[in-house]
Amino acid sequence: MAETVISVKNLEKVYRLYEKPIDRLKESLDIFRKSYHKEHYALKNISFDIKKGETVGIIGINGAGKSTLLKIITGVLKPSSGELKINGRISALLELGAGFNMDYTGIENIYLNGTMMGYTKEETEARLDDILSFADIGDFVYQPVKTYSSGMFVRLAFAVAVNIDPEILIVDEALSVGDVFFQAKCYNKFEEFKKQGKTILLVTHSMGSVLRYCDRVILLNKGEKLAEGTPADMVDLYKKVLVGSEDAEKTELEETAPPEQEGSLWKEKLILNPVQNDYGNGTAEITDFALCDSRGRITNQIEKGSDFTIKMKVRFRSPVSDPIFAFTIVNLQGVDVTGTNTMYEKAPIKPVKAGDEITVCFRQKMDIQGGEYLLSLGCTGFRDGEFTVYHRLYEVCSITVLSDKNTVGFYDMNSEVTIRQ
Repeated sequence: MAETVISVKNLEKVYRLYEKPIDRLKESLDIFRKSYHKEHYALKNISFDIKKGETVGIIGINGAGKSTLLKIITGVLKPSSGELKINGRISALLELGAGFNMDYTGIENIYLNGTMMGYTKEETEARLDDILSFADIGDFVYQPVKTYSSGMFVRLAFAVAVNIDPEILIVDEALSVGDVFFQAKCYNKFEEFKKQGKTILLVTHSMGSVLRYCDRVILLNKGEKLAEGTPADMVDLYKKVLVGSEDAEKTELEETAPPEQEGSLWKEKLILNPVQNDYGNGTAEITDFALCDSRGRITNQIEKGSDFTIKMKVRFRSPVSDPIFAFTIVNLQGVDVTGTNTMYEKAPIKPVKAGDEITVCFRQKMDIQGGEYLLSLGCTGFRDGEFTVYHRLYEVCSITVLSDKNTVGFYDMNSEVTIRQ
């Protein structure tokens, strides 16, 4: 049986919150020990074990307690109660800046971190070439790190973390500021570590990374451990938490079910773009929309290779003989990745009258590469021979494609490979 390298038992972190600074002084001087504070549990009764050689993901929405937990494991914070046992040398990459002196040069910080890990100067020097090669920031390594861009900083910090021979590597979301090429290099290092039997603890909002690299996942919510299990099951549960529900029945909708019967609009269950950009001549209005996974649940996260549905509800203020309904998916650089409309799909649509409401559903397979995208919706048509936009919602919500395998380009051709030897 594999050795336990991290053991967490009934761990709690409680903060005292005071409405006014003076309340702290009042509480310390009150002879009747009156309380002037409220207790906030950043972590509450957390327990789990991590075995040697596992890659374990910790996920949860913002404020779930992920970073607090990592800081306790790495010794940056002390728990209010509970038990923590570590068996192995930890190297941690927490939020940007942790463990670095901003006035020191990159080289000086390498030696500083080596000393903190218990290495002699000679032992750190033996690893210096590997660190510099991995970071690949050139002569900037001789400049104070306070002059670095965030990208250069994380390159150096990660290079130090992975090249000082840790037994346990802990990585917080800091990796997300690196460019895609550097991230690929880091994940290759993860694979190398896994083959060497090292333990990796990964905190990330990238569900694609969770599915691809993790053996097991722990889901936190509001400071408590909600569940732990396989990556697929935990990502599935995370999607429910993300829309404010832990009950699948609450998030499932029939394709034609009107939102009024559910007590809320479909779009209220999505993460929307806070900057609303819509336009049109007002003939029609897109009143509601949804992105649904293969099980009919409204979510911003769709697994690559699965079926999903984009649907929208449109109300007309004036008669239209041949309305066209459309969607477009763009990448974060604004490049159209894919899209279609009812005219392209040759979907028959009858003329509509003022006051009519139409629900349109586009069902298809998600073959786009894993990553982040944006969704635009539109209702258009031709009036007096001229193309007319009745209503368009531009980049109205995000789409996260979860993938454990990406190929080249925008989409996957789903090749079947046969090899004869």
